[in-house]
Amino acid sequence: MRKFDIENKASISSEKNVRVKQMNHIVEVMSLEKEFNGFQGIIKLSKTHYCLKSTGEIFEYNLSENRSDNIAGLKSTFHKIRDLINSNFSGLGNELHVTLTYAENMTDVKKLLSDFQKFWQRYKWKYGNVDYLSVIEPQGRGAWHCHVLIRHNDLKKVYVPPDELARLWGNGFVKIKSLKGVDNIGAYLSAYLGDIELTDETTKLAIRMQNEKKLVIKEVEVEGVKKSIIKGGRLHMYPSGMNLYRKSKGIVFPEVLKMSYKDAKKIVGSTNPNYSRTVTIHDDDGAVLNRISYESYNTQRKV
Repeated sequence: MRKFDIENKASISSEKNVRVKQMNHIVEVMSLEKEFNGFQGIIKLSKTHYCLKSTGEIFEYNLSENRSDNIAGLKSTFHKIRDLINSNFSGLGNELHVTLTYAENMTDVKKLLSDFQKFWQRYKWKYGNVDYLSVIEPQGRGAWHCHVLIRHNDLKKVYVPPDELARLWGNGFVKIKSLKGVDNIGAYLSAYLGDIELTDETTKLAIRMQNEKKLVIKEVEVEGVKKSIIKGGRLHMYPSGMNLYRKSKGIVFPEVLKMSYKDAKKIVGSTNPNYSRTVTIHDDDGAVLNRISYESYNTQRKV
């Protein structure tokens, strides 16, 4: 069985070749001593653990009801969603974050996807040059709804009245949430979509995760109300093989550039990393198989 050590600080030589993703004001730098070929960006470390190539993070496989690689694949997908968000949205005035929900307890995913396509056709016909990224989300009671980031490409500011948006949706309720002041929208929304509130409806989920030794509860305060949140709980509610997100052609993945670490530091200037980590992977005899270092910079923050 392979072993791994984790340091909460990256150590990268200035001459080391690294991979750089620049996504508006978010810059991610990753260094691998050896290249890996892994399924969906996943490196299998053992029967129980895997590593995400994109971040060097270590996770345990989910060995319960779903396929053992389901949670691994979902976490990899959420990293893709985060990159898409940060590459294409930054909280400007021409962007909207919309939640589309149903009046009834709607549990048919195929109907949700069909209804969203009809909504988007109506929206695009009315507003013209627009792009979207949508993510479907399960609720504790079994219902589904859809989060949509919309970008109006020809405008600097946009306002869509909630009543008009509800009419275009035509299936129930809509909510428009401001992302003003959120300086890492991708991280914010991917965590928001992955976590779920601990309620009577999610108690069974919490018990199952506790039995699997995967339950992590955090306390948060939302608009003055304290809530208990199950970290990553929503990931355990997606069926295996489900396509979580869809996007229009104008929503593009970030380009990954290879350069020296010294040149990467020129991109971020004097900004310090807001997150860094090094994972060292050993074989059974203790020899180093690989070392993955990862740094994330937010140039809007004064760290």
